[in-house]
Amino acid sequence: MTPQPLDRLRELFAKVDAFFANASARHGGRMACATGCSDCCRRRFSVTSIEADALREALAALPEADRAALAGRARAGDPGVCPALDGEGRCALYAARPLICRTHGLPIRFAPSGGRALPVIDACPKNFVGEDLDAIEASSVLDQTTLSTVLAALDMAHADAAGRPRGQRAAIASVLSGEG
Repeated sequence: MTPQPLDRLRELFAKVDAFFANASARHGGRMACATGCSDCCRRRFSVTSIEADALREALAALPEADRAALAGRARAGDPGVCPALDGEGRCALYAARPLICRTHGLPIRFAPSGGRALPVIDACPKNFVGEDLDAIEASSVLDQTTLSTVLAALDMAHADAAGRPRGQRAAIASVLSGEG
């Protein structure tokens, strides 16, 4: 049986998590990422349709009281904070968090907007402090273009299988509130 797009997404999540774990192990104290550090969660994001469905599955598995708390934060919580973030700085849907959340903190190679510039490497300002990010070995740098291409392909396959338009995005807050 051919794996379904959501199964493939979970495989991608596992690969990105393993990449993060390897980079973190390799660079130890140079990466400040740890449980409770939530600076990267201090905004509201949108996600692909397939990631929204993964969040909906995880949300459905939570007890009703937890779902209600998340919906309340999504509707009336701080508009500058991800509604999945709890009071201790932890993600209530950590296992289903989208790729944008899984990659925060890593050195990431991306092409600047506008097209013709060379790719650049960036990372959380708390990580690799005072270091030249271009000097980090390539095996510790995640390529955003590749990751985005794979995610887009999975999202298109998911949309096609569900009979939905391709390329739709959903705000995480809308997913958690049940509005999207």
